[in-house]
Amino acid sequence: MAIATTPVRLKIQRFDPEHDPEPYWREYTIQARPGMTILEALFEVLNKLDGSIAFRFCCRGAVCGACSMMIGGKIRLACETQVAHIKQNPILISPLPHKKVIKDLVVDMEPFFQQMKTVKPYLVPAEPLPEKEIYQSEKDRAKLTEPIDCIFCGSCSAACTIAWTDPNYLGPAAIEKVYRFVVDSRDTIKKDRLDMVDNEDGVWRCHTIFNCVEVCPKKLNQTHAIQYLKRQLVKRKLGFEGR
Repeated sequence: MAIATTPVRLKIQRFDPEHDPEPYWREYTIQARPGMTILEALFEVLNKLDGSIAFRFCCRGAVCGACSMMIGGKIRLACETQVAHIKQNPILISPLPHKKVIKDLVVDMEPFFQQMKTVKPYLVPAEPLPEKEIYQSEKDRAKLTEPIDCIFCGSCSAACTIAWTDPNYLGPAAIEKVYRFVVDSRDTIKKDRLDMVDNEDGVWRCHTIFNCVEVCPKKLNQTHAIQYLKRQLVKRKLGFEGR
């Protein structure tokens, strides 16, 4: 039995900096089957209509974050967004905003990852290391349940109005990573981590607009993390650290 399909129009922003003076829109019509994702729709365009279109993908399971882009006027992951759920005709698809476009839907993520590297996004345990795992109570482990789910998709930084105008701002993802290790009972450089964000390009630059929270595909609360770090810094300045 043939699967019923529905014609769907996609309007995709195209741009090749090596050849195009500015971005432009091109429309494609595909036959969408039930349950088809935007990523699958892009493959329909690539394989059947226009082999020159460029976009990123990897896991196809909302784990790697590579396919983050603007879909229907909102930042989403193409691999988990179903065509039928976007109530727009045609469906507008464009690259992550406020990032340098390499080609079409592919943007330069290097500045994002460089910011992440500056905050030492890895555990620094006490030495010498134990022969077995470092013990952590259930209560302490529960503090990490949310922040460890970050998939480095860059959606939060692309939605952040401060990151749009200040390239030196660490951004919500990097600050969330600082929070993740500050609340980790196994980490030994909490003071250094707080110092990393105690400046005009760190937590104090956040205006608490919640754009990052709204677009995060993993439902993380970066604003909560930033406010937590602000409170810890204020306590430290007032001599109430640890309370």
